[in-house]
Amino acid sequence: MSGPRIAVVDHGAGNLVSIGRGLERAGATVRLASRPEDLDGADGVVLPGVGATATVMDGIRLAGFEETLCETKLPLFGICVGLQVLFEKSSEDASRCLGLLEGSVEPLENPPTLPHIGWNELETRSDPLFTGLPASPEVYFVHSFAPIPASDDIVIARATHGSPFVAAVRDGRISGTQFHPERSGEVGLAILRNFVQTTVRS
Repeated sequence: MSGPRIAVVDHGAGNLVSIGRGLERAGATVRLASRPEDLDGADGVVLPGVGATATVMDGIRLAGFEETLCETKLPLFGICVGLQVLFEKSSEDASRCLGLLEGSVEPLENPPTLPHIGWNELETRSDPLFTGLPASPEVYFVHSFAPIPASDDIVIARATHGSPFVAAVRDGRISGTQFHPERSGEVGLAILRNFVQTTVRS
């Protein structure tokens, strides 16, 4: 029996292979979506991203995904820069983002090193993404910027690199992580599995 159908958006700047493998291990049937119509019939959408917000947004627009991502009612999960572009804007390159979440993307405050690369503990709130995880799980980050939501109500995890920063958010069907679950071992696999389970239609 096939698992939930998860579309991974291919906008030219994402870790598609590792994310796809992680989702398959998490029980999903994975489809790479290079056109908006590839989201048809999906149960959920993953928006990956590496590099800069402007590059990711350029790829999203060039592939015709901007309107579709803003209008879809499917569960949507952003990873790293894929999370950042869910917000309104980024100071990294003064880029306008998707605006699905209120807030902006800003540089990390007081970082001892940049970029922030490596394993860090999460301080989590109760959320379906973290079901079954141990207290203070460790996950893998590669970034120099992080979102600052307009409301703390959507923040479900923080981590610290110099100063605390937002590591994961949820606003209804929209969620995302600043860290890379596909590179975070068994904890990351559990997070991907939890996302896949949230897409199961009743």
